[in-house]
Amino acid sequence: MRGVAKCDAPRMGGALLAARLASGSMHAPPHGTVERWAWDYVLADSLDAKLSPPPVPEVWEPGPAPVRRLDAPGRPPELRVVSKAGKTRGLAAPSGRARALHTFFHHELQAAELMAWAVLAFPETPREFRAGLVRIAEDEIRHMHLYGEQIARLGFAVGAFPVRDWFWEAVPRCADAASFVATMGLGVESANLEHTTSFAARFRAAGDEEGARVQERIGREEIGHVRFGARWFETFRSSLEFDTWRLALPAPLSPMLMRGSPLHREARRCAGQTERFLDELEAWQPDSPGS
Repeated sequence: MRGVAKCDAPRMGGALLAARLASGSMHAPPHGTVERWAWDYVLADSLDAKLSPPPVPEVWEPGPAPVRRLDAPGRPPELRVVSKAGKTRGLAAPSGRARALHTFFHHELQAAELMAWAVLAFPETPREFRAGLVRIAEDEIRHMHLYGEQIARLGFAVGAFPVRDWFWEAVPRCADAASFVATMGLGVESANLEHTTSFAARFRAAGDEEGARVQERIGREEIGHVRFGARWFETFRSSLEFDTWRLALPAPLSPMLMRGSPLHREARRCAGQTERFLDELEAWQPDSPGS
């Protein structure tokens, strides 16, 4: 998890996206479709639209829908995006815990946006898969509300701390849906099984039982997201083997970023990861053979 950031960065990809829209090389999906909901959510630039989007329509765009790979999300003015971030430390003070929760809030926002992004980027995948992405996006939005409530409880507001769009820096490099679920479900969200456990313990040690319980609740709910990633990775790549997964991660991402220490083996097993996979994940180092 990352916290305080050091220097401002411009919004990535916005000019390129505007040029593509203006040239007509990428058209918005039809109104009233799931795809338009996903499009509007990614590009929304108000905090209210990110936290309380309209209900997801029941109608899908008539196929075959075109591939739409949005380059960057809309960003509410409350969120100051920066290029580098430091580690979250100092949870004894309310400001330290609020800063950590603010980072987690932004992680959930990026996850929700990228689930919507994948609906648009991979229209050739089964509708069941894309509907699952939408359900996970709705979960992430609900998690944003939980974190937002905790930030307010500590006397701060969303926007009080800078954020980094590092998910957006990496995930759109995914070439296909298998790479996407390798990175999100089997990567970022799997690591969150460890991070939520670790931060729950740290919040509890700081005397913040309510904050600890929120971390534990979100960690439990992430198990289903990881299970979704494992199921669909197996569908797209026939099996969930460690090396197959590792090679599906877009460069420069590696297993190092996709695990906490110690591994939350029980949660990962519940989410469909085998003991062999976990052993190889735990043992992997950047200088491992074939890495």
